[in-house]
Amino acid sequence: MSTVPDFIRSTPPAALREYFNAINVTLPDDVVWEGAANDVVPPLLRAVDAMSDTDRLRVMNDADRVGAMAKEAGEVALYSVTTSPDVLDTLANSHARALWMFLKDPAGFDHAEEARYADVYRFGKMWDGFECKSGVVLPRAGDALGAFQNSIATAFDSRHVEVEICDRSRPSRDGEDAELIQTTIYREGRASDRRAFVNGKLDRQPFRPVIEAAITYEPKVGTVEVVAQARETREALVRLFAEHLLGTPFGGKRIPVRQYRLDPLRQPFAFPTDPGDSIESVRVTSMKLMPLDTQGRRITLECMRGSTDTIWKAAAEELKDQEDGIEGYRITQVRFTIRFRPTPGVRGGRTLPVTITMPQGCDVKDRTERERLVGEKYLRRWGFVRDV
Repeated sequence: MSTVPDFIRSTPPAALREYFNAINVTLPDDVVWEGAANDVVPPLLRAVDAMSDTDRLRVMNDADRVGAMAKEAGEVALYSVTTSPDVLDTLANSHARALWMFLKDPAGFDHAEEARYADVYRFGKMWDGFECKSGVVLPRAGDALGAFQNSIATAFDSRHVEVEICDRSRPSRDGEDAELIQTTIYREGRASDRRAFVNGKLDRQPFRPVIEAAITYEPKVGTVEVVAQARETREALVRLFAEHLLGTPFGGKRIPVRQYRLDPLRQPFAFPTDPGDSIESVRVTSMKLMPLDTQGRRITLECMRGSTDTIWKAAAEELKDQEDGIEGYRITQVRFTIRFRPTPGVRGGRTLPVTITMPQGCDVKDRTERERLVGEKYLRRWGFVRDV
């Protein structure tokens, strides 16, 4: 979670000034916007600390939202929905871009948060994908959308349902952006209660949670992807989406899903790369093993930073008293670090940590250019991934 100090230190003073003017907060005289950026930080932090509870809480919440969208996944989401990419390109850094969207295009910022939600959980435990009818122009209003909302309310016994539909894009495996239509669904959950302080005393208050789900539709190929917590919920939502918004029966045919295999890493592995991709080195830093004859034990091997040992040397030493060595174990998880060569004008080379967990877990998503390079080109070349 981002913090107010992160927000203030990372955002250019001109953008911060515009933000505090926009929220109508009067700042003390020692907050002087002209001059060095570092000179603005201490008095501005003191000013936030001295605010009323209401104003300070607002700044904290805004800082969290802007900070989340200033990270890589958030930036991709911002660019996937914005109608002003040229303006974003002119801004100083990711915090400035996120704050500009937050202030100038609040609806677009909301859609970007929804896009980030769908992409962060893509291919994870909350995700499903189905093949549906291609080429459909989704209704954005009218009877079809009303019927969709009503059907969700009935199916999930929700008193209130809201549906947001927006156009967006997403980086695809072939390097070109896929044009998507995202439908984000907010429905009221069942009544519950939670602890809260009421008049200074701990009590329980009734509340109804808001439950979020996201459906993306790619008209070009007819792919429908859904992110929601429960598997039965996901299929039910896509069924209603197909019936009311696509105007077609739901066939239930799932799209191919990536599966990972780690057998090539039983032996020292060279990680071959192309010179043009600027990959300097690949190093396996941890490996989890499970005995083939039992699921009751696990062995975790780690090569800490600065160690000259390889993970295979660590495995040989750890398993030296066992007859089959590493061949008697299933590799259930590996973590490796990819180091890129330094970019001219930038200090140091960037690193990308990658964790693969059998059979379908991988924290490399189709977001940034380098993540797509690793996720689509090299994991396949190295024999770690296949579509099933």
